[in-house]
Amino acid sequence: MSQQKIVIASDHAGFDFKASLKETLAGQGYEVIDLGAHNTDSVDYPDIAAALAGAIKQGTAERGVLICGTGIGISIAANRHAGIRAALCHDTTGARLSRQHNDANVIVLGARVTGIEVAKDCLATFLATPFEGGRHGRRVDKMG
Repeated sequence: MSQQKIVIASDHAGFDFKASLKETLAGQGYEVIDLGAHNTDSVDYPDIAAALAGAIKQGTAERGVLICGTGIGISIAANRHAGIRAALCHDTTGARLSRQHNDANVIVLGARVTGIEVAKDCLATFLATPFEGGRHGRRVDKMG
């Protein structure tokens, strides 16, 4: 496979979780672009979400991964940006459907509520699943 770029970012609560996911992605041949946080010092998740949204809008990567404690705050922040369809996933069914039906371009994970192995499975499913288009395309188009 040609090397695909993935942008990844977390707040302080997701820092260790992010490190594990980065290692997994790199081992699968992805080029991982880490937008922070770069340690466990407190940061504001809206700033992290904005950085990732900007990277996707600029074409740095087509897909991204966001992590915070629950995934809730950072997903709300990410979805405020035009062109970002961030899906908070807790299982592989949600990850698969977020791609098939919603053309999600960002997967969001909660480091305090999702086990790392489940998160790795969600991420693998998210990255491997294509968008179905068709009736779903019409709906996604309405979101802008």
